[in-house]
Amino acid sequence: MRLPYLIACGLLLSGFGASAAPVYKFIDANGVVNYTDRPTPGAQIFVFRDRMVEHLEQQVHLDIHKNGSSTSFIARNDLYAPVEVELRLTGLSNVGGEVPNSVRKVVPARTNLPLMVVTAKQPARPIAFTQQFRYALGDPSRQPQPYAYPLPWVGGPFRVSQGPNGKFSHFGPRSRYAVDIAMPKGTPIVAARAGVVVKIENGQSEGSSEASGNFVRVLHDDGTMGVYLHLMQGSVSVNEGQPVQVGTALGRSGNTGNSTGPHLHFVIQRNTGMALESIPYQFNQPVGNLPNFALSR
Repeated sequence: MRLPYLIACGLLLSGFGASAAPVYKFIDANGVVNYTDRPTPGAQIFVFRDRMVEHLEQQVHLDIHKNGSSTSFIARNDLYAPVEVELRLTGLSNVGGEVPNSVRKVVPARTNLPLMVVTAKQPARPIAFTQQFRYALGDPSRQPQPYAYPLPWVGGPFRVSQGPNGKFSHFGPRSRYAVDIAMPKGTPIVAARAGVVVKIENGQSEGSSEASGNFVRVLHDDGTMGVYLHLMQGSVSVNEGQPVQVGTALGRSGNTGNSTGPHLHFVIQRNTGMALESIPYQFNQPVGNLPNFALSR
């Protein structure tokens, strides 16, 4: 028995990947992306990675300032959202007094925050150290509040093509409770909850290496974040730092990133302690499910 080829039409494998058999991806003579569980000439094994590249290193920094015999470590957050940071210093040499093994703090949006100051034991000699600096979006002390999400698109009706804990790609911490909605490319995507736009990506083309493709991340007032992924290249219509309300246009659905067909991947995340994880949520109205894909000989 085998699974039929899946032409990229938005049917996103709700039951695909239930076994350990590899999934193969290939592009046919018409330029259509196909997926199958059988080895096919020219096909490559499709590997899902539970990652979302947001390049926070461009907006979260560790600044090190030397002033005489002292060295200060300051976290700089240029994002429109709080960031939890952790600084570890190892290999310390010529440091006076006790220095903590690590410091973890939440840096508010658009601010700088001192983390640590170390002073030379012998001022005439330099301090030696190796720093490790980590960070994660959000404030882990914030607690999600109940909220029923309006549908984050205009048009339809559309169908859930992969729900929470989907075996194809919704099994990692950051996407466990995500929902995929199969829809035509160009469908208007709108904010399902008020908040502030934190991060956007708008330049990814179909087949790009970034797993999430083009996306919009919105910070809500309870510290949770809604993320709208796989949007059409060039369609994102909001800017970082922009407030949005329910129904604000964000962009249009696409097929960018690690996508098996045109769809919207919608997920709610929060910082659980130096890590973003998806959390359960509900829409404010029913959304239909696709039937399991039939097996044929």
